[in-house]
Amino acid sequence: MPYCPAWKMPPLRRLLAVLFLLFSCMLASLPGNAADILLTGAEDSPGVRAFTQALRELRPSDNVRFQTLASLPIPDKLPENLRLILLDLPSLDWRLQDAQGPATLVLRISRLQARQRLNHTLPARLCLLWSDPPLDRQLRLTHTLLPQARRIGVLYDNHSEFLLNELRQAALPLGLEVVTQRWDNIHDSRPLQALLKNSDVLLGLDDADLYNPQTAKNLLLSSYSRQVALIGPNAGFVKAGSLASTYSDQSDWLAVLNEMLDRPPATWPRTQYPHRFKVASNPQVARSLGIEQINEASVASLLAEGERRP
Repeated sequence: MPYCPAWKMPPLRRLLAVLFLLFSCMLASLPGNAADILLTGAEDSPGVRAFTQALRELRPSDNVRFQTLASLPIPDKLPENLRLILLDLPSLDWRLQDAQGPATLVLRISRLQARQRLNHTLPARLCLLWSDPPLDRQLRLTHTLLPQARRIGVLYDNHSEFLLNELRQAALPLGLEVVTQRWDNIHDSRPLQALLKNSDVLLGLDDADLYNPQTAKNLLLSSYSRQVALIGPNAGFVKAGSLASTYSDQSDWLAVLNEMLDRPPATWPRTQYPHRFKVASNPQVARSLGIEQINEASVASLLAEGERRP
């Protein structure tokens, strides 16, 4: 076909070309499928504002904002197309007062907190993003750092007992035995001492009744006096003196939120653990237990690769 300069194009073709350019420019100037995203919690704070701003920067085409609970109507008065993100437990309590309301992401709620508020039910249009480390991930971390350990000691109470069966199922493929001990009175050390005698390593459940500032000293001193490592229950306890734990930080949560918000709310799962995570370790504790220096990034990559395999 012979070359035809633009100024010599037939009138109809030239008109269509101009219209196409105008239409393309118009589409580029539109916000597209901009979403209305509302974060809410009981209180405003510098941390909340920083988190909201970070999400806003990830989603410049969306309307991302924060409002306190006190400034909001009841949930069913909010716009249907709103995407709601709850930042704390008071905001969840507010959302649960109404079965109606917009699609809602409940950020950083633990399995125990959800059970205390929801029992075995999960209202429609809610997606719970778990804050506590997945049990299978914690077990695989334990197996990676302490391959010789076979008996996994676990303290529990009436709040965390429901996790034990899941923990046992996750331990089976790894060839691990879960040894459990009920601890209803944290001022009585006998259950802890009995468990330590029968365990190769202690795995902490994210149960604030058992693992808190009041119990930390007794747990850590007792376990290391017997040279029994404590894994978990969270990154905060690693700083206090446990050996290691997996955890998700703000950057991980922002990435997870960003991916979820790219999807239609109808496709959101009912519950989900963040697939992005890191490993925290305590080098001093590792040395005291005769464990080689832990490469946190390498261990995290190894664990993540194991989760990606079918």
